[in-house]
Amino acid sequence: MRVLVISTPVPTHFLPLVPLLWALRSAGHEVTVVGQPDVLGAVRTCGLTGVGVGESFDVNAMLLKGLPEEQRPLQARPRPAPELMGGYGRLWWGHATALLDRYTDLAEAYRPELILADPLEYCSLIIGARLGVPVVHHRWTVDAISGPARRFVRPDFQELCERLGLTGLPDPDVLLDPCPPSLRIPDGEPGVPIRYVPYSGGAEVPAWVRAARGPGAGRRRVAVSLGNTLALHGERFARGLLHALAARPGTEILVTLPEPYRTAIGPLPDQVTAVDPLPLHLFLGTCDAMVHHGGAGTAMAATAFGLPQLALPQLADHFPLGDRLAATGAGLSFDTVAQQDDPRVVGAALDDLLSDPRYAESARRLAAEMAAMPSPAAVAADLEHLALAAAEHRETGVPCASKT
Repeated sequence: MRVLVISTPVPTHFLPLVPLLWALRSAGHEVTVVGQPDVLGAVRTCGLTGVGVGESFDVNAMLLKGLPEEQRPLQARPRPAPELMGGYGRLWWGHATALLDRYTDLAEAYRPELILADPLEYCSLIIGARLGVPVVHHRWTVDAISGPARRFVRPDFQELCERLGLTGLPDPDVLLDPCPPSLRIPDGEPGVPIRYVPYSGGAEVPAWVRAARGPGAGRRRVAVSLGNTLALHGERFARGLLHALAARPGTEILVTLPEPYRTAIGPLPDQVTAVDPLPLHLFLGTCDAMVHHGGAGTAMAATAFGLPQLALPQLADHFPLGDRLAATGAGLSFDTVAQQDDPRVVGAALDDLLSDPRYAESARRLAAEMAAMPSPAAVAADLEHLALAAAEHRETGVPCASKT
C-alpha cells in the first residue's frame, strides 16, 4: 500500500514516527514523506523518501521573535492555564491553510491508501476525508495539547471545510499513543497503544560510549539534555544548571552540548563532560538519572531506559509531561523560573532522585509498561488491515471499522 506521511515542519515532531515508518517500509509498503525543508534532513537520515514543499519554517526563529532579549521562553511566558492549551492550535491552523492546496495536489497525484501525520498536522485530516482514506495521527508523548487544539481550531476551519464538501474538520481515524499507561493523562483523549522506540538519528558510536560502565559502578552518572532550550536564550540557564548539578558529591554530569553554545557557556567544572549531540539511546544505558527540559523525545527515551528524571519545563507540552513524571513517582518537575534558577532546588532534587530508591523503582515500572506495548511492527500490520478495509469500502460502499 502507499502511505503518505505529512509532517509539521519541526524535526522533533517527525522523529517519533520513524520506527513505525520503518515497520511499514519493512513490510513492503511504499512510504513517502511530504513536508517543508525543515524535516527533509531527518527524512534522508532515516532512509526514507521525501518530497519538499515550500520554504523553511524555522520554528526556533519564530519563537525567538517573540522573546525579549536574553529571556528564555519560561521567563517571558510562564506556564499557561490548562484551559489555554488549545490555543497552540492557532499556529498550526494558519500553517495548514497556507499549505493545503499544495499538499492536496501531491496527495491526489500519489493516491495514498493511508495517511500518517503528527497530531498537529491538520491538512492530513482534510485530505484524508476528501479522498476517503484513513488518517492516523501519532502522538509524541504525554498529550495535553492535540485534542484541545483540534477543538479550538475547528470553528476556524468550518468555512473552508464546507467549501470543500466536508461538514467540518474531522478527527483522526486512529490516534496512536506511545505513552505507557501510567504516564498518560488520566482523563485525556484515549489512543491506541504503540511501543515507543527511541530514535533521534544515526551516529557512529564514540569510543567513550563503548568503554562506559553500567549504572552503579563508581560515580553516579547523570545525563543532561536541554534540546532547543539552548537556542532560545538558554546559555545562562544551562551554565547555572550544570554548575549546580556538578556540586553534588560523587556525581558525573554528562551533557550533550553543541557549538556555539559550548563556547558561549564557557568553562565547566571538572565533574561535567560535554559531548557533541548524539542519539540518547547510545549512552542512556550507562546513566543513573536524566535531567532535561521536558522535551518529548528526551523524556520518552529516558523512560524507555527506566531512568528517574528531573524535568525543567520551558514551554508548551513540556509542562504536562513534567506533571505526569512527578505523578507516577518516576521523577520531579519544577516549572517556575525561581525554582529552576535556584541551585539549591535543583541540587536537592537530584540528590533525592539518586538517593531515594522509590524513584528508580517507579521509573523501572514505567519502562516495563512501555516494553509491553504493541511493537511498531504489530501496529503496522493493524494499519494495513485498516487501509484494506477502507479501500473495500470505497469500492463497495460497505462500512469499515475506523479504529485499529
